Formats: sequence, C-alpha cells, structure tokens
Amino acid sequence: MKKVCFIVFSLILVLILGSFILSNNKNKTDNEVVFWTLQMSDFSPYINGVIENFENQNPDIKIKWIDVPFSEGEKRTLASVLSNNPPDLVNLNPDFSAILAQKGALQEIPEEMTQQYLPEIINSLKFNDKIYSLPWYATSAITIYNKNLFNQANAKVPKNYNELKTIASQIKTRTNAYVFLPNLSENDTMLKILNKYGVNSSNTINSPKSVEIFEFFKYLYTNDLIPKESITQTHREALEKYMSENIAMFQAGANFLNMIKENAPTTYAHTDVAPQLVGDIGQNDFSLMNFVIPLRAKHKEDALKFALFLTNEENQLELAKLTNILAVNQKTLKNEFYTKYDSKDLMSKARVISAKQLNKIQPVLKSERNQKEINTLINSAVQEILLNKAETQSILDRVSKNWKMLNSDNKNHQI
Repeated sequence: MKKVCFIVFSLILVLILGSFILSNNKNKTDNEVVFWTLQMSDFSPYINGVIENFENQNPDIKIKWIDVPFSEGEKRTLASVLSNNPPDLVNLNPDFSAILAQKGALQEIPEEMTQQYLPEIINSLKFNDKIYSLPWYATSAITIYNKNLFNQANAKVPKNYNELKTIASQIKTRTNAYVFLPNLSENDTMLKILNKYGVNSSNTINSPKSVEIFEFFKYLYTNDLIPKESITQTHREALEKYMSENIAMFQAGANFLNMIKENAPTTYAHTDVAPQLVGDIGQNDFSLMNFVIPLRAKHKEDALKFALFLTNEENQLELAKLTNILAVNQKTLKNEFYTKYDSKDLMSKARVISAKQLNKIQPVLKSERNQKEINTLINSAVQEILLNKAETQSILDRVSKNWKMLNSDNKNHQI
C-alpha cells in the first residue's frame, strides 16, 4: 500500500512540475514582443544593447527583433497587420502610419503616454485628434552652401525664398553656377514649400499666395536661374551638382555632409551650413520615423513599454551620437550635444541648427488618405506651370477641383 501511495505521489509531483515547466515556457512565448525596424542592421550593437537592458529590467518580457529591408517595409507591414499574427511594434514613416490609422489598423496610444516627446512632433502625428504612433527620430533639412561661390558673387546666404530670388541672378552672372536645384516634383517637395506660406489644402492651393509662389519658381525657371532639371531630378542629382560646384547651395539633412566630405573633399573644404529657407510664416519642415502598434498585436502594453524605453533620454542620446538623427525626446534635445558646437566642427554646427529648427515646425504638413495622388496633382501642376502650358491660375483651379474630388471620394469610402 505504501508503495502504491509513493507511486501516486511521484506521478502527481511529476505532473505538477511538468505543468509548471509548460506554464513557464508558455509565458516565455506569450511575453515575446516582436519588434520590426526598417533597415537598421548597421546599428545592431546599439539595438541589441537596448534590448538587453530592457530585458534585464523587465525579466518577464522578451524582445524578438526583426530588421526589414526598407523597400519591403510597407508591403510586409500591410500584409502583417491584416493577418491575425502581426508584429507588436513596427518602425514606419508617418505617411504610411497615417494610412494604417485611417484604415483602423492601429492601436490608439493614450496622450498621457507621450509626455517625454516634443509637443510639436506629437501634434504632427495626430489623426482625428488621436495618437496612433510614437516618434523615434527626426531630421530637419539645413542649407548647405559653398562659401567660395557666395564670396565670388558678393552675395549673402538667403534666409528665405524672397532673398533667394534677389541673389539668383548675381550668382549665375558672376560664378556661372546656379543658386540651387529645388527638385520641385520630387515626392512632396512642392507641398512642403507651399506649407511655409500657409498653403496646405484644396481650398488654398489656388489662392493668390499659391499663384505667387508658383509664379516665383516659373520666373527662376524661364530666366535660367535654376537648372532645367529642377522639374525632373531628385535630391541625389542636386547633391552631385553641389559636389561638382554647379550649384551654390542645396537643402538637405546633415547626413549629406559626410557624403560631400568623402566624395568631394575640395568642395567640402569650401562648405558651410545655415538654417533652411523659410516662407512668410517662418515654419521649418522636417521628416520623422515612428513606431506603431497594430490593432491585432498580442502584446500591446509590453510593446508600448518597450517603445517608451527605446525613446527615453539616455537611449535617444546614444542613438544620436551614432548617427546624424535628431532626438524627439525633450530632455535629450536640451543636452549640450544639441545646444553647443565647436566652430571648427561642421557636423556639430549642422546638428545644433537642425535641432533648433524643431521649435518652429507648425503648421505641420499632415498626410491625407490619398497623399500620393495629391502629390501627383501638385507635381504635374509644377511641370505644366514652369513649362508655360497654361495660365497658372487655371492650372491651380483644376488642381483644387481634383483635390476636392479626392477628399469627397475619401468620405464616400471610409473604412
């Protein structure tokens, strides 16, 4: 009888231990946050270090990091968020994040969880006054210019587009270089310029101010004060022209300085930086990368906790020192890394200028549901106007009408 009791007791003990082990394994699986980034493998030591620190502080949570090629980011994310097993935290750009928010595919984030970020950036991420993403890092273009060419032309670096018009002829006549190549039909370049004048909707695109801005670029184009490629080429071509000293300045992120230094050291020796060109309202444009949590994610709270950890003061500063990005954490931006620079260090000067620009980014140009179609409307209008295909006002009236039709189509096809 004692032997039978011992066997029964042993079986019960085995079952209890087995159940405990299975439970632990299940918890490990259940608490694994799947984290996607876009082409960040170059910074593996940093990201793995952040993950290790987070897991040490949160032993009940595991992070599985997957780095996705940039070209596949949107396609793979869309397929995953529509499935029943999406990643828990995804690195995206705001335009595509806005599309997913419009489709009801993202988890809303309580506004009280965003206190560590720059308020202006959080406002830029709102959709219908709600927050569906958290910022990770930003960039803000600066003016990169050739000191020699400006000295030869006896011209001052322009602060705004009106001043640029004044010096464009000076630079062309005295140096045989163009003042800049504006890439007017690349993505949302023209929309960002218009936004600096308060032109940012279907109701303002055909306003007198909008006509004035398009006519300004038409003047530069028809008088050979900007290259003819301005309506076809991208910022990459602008970089090439700057390095070969065919243009005197261009608007780009501070990361382009390294490219100039490596590929055109002579031009780099003549290079300096200044704030980006502004319009009537003094607003600066910027770009952002962010995090979203799919609505169907299984570990939303843990994913949010990890996102906040990734973007805390210390981790933002460490990432900033490895790259040329701008932090979005308020405390990080107050660090002397973003407020002081050595006059002999062009990169640090560019970084401080860029960071300061984030204090003046309102009104932000927000993405709409048919943003790509809207960009196409504007970019086609740029080409028609500069090539003098029709009167500027009539072209912009048509753009306004088509833009409103897109908005109307949105309302009729809400998801």
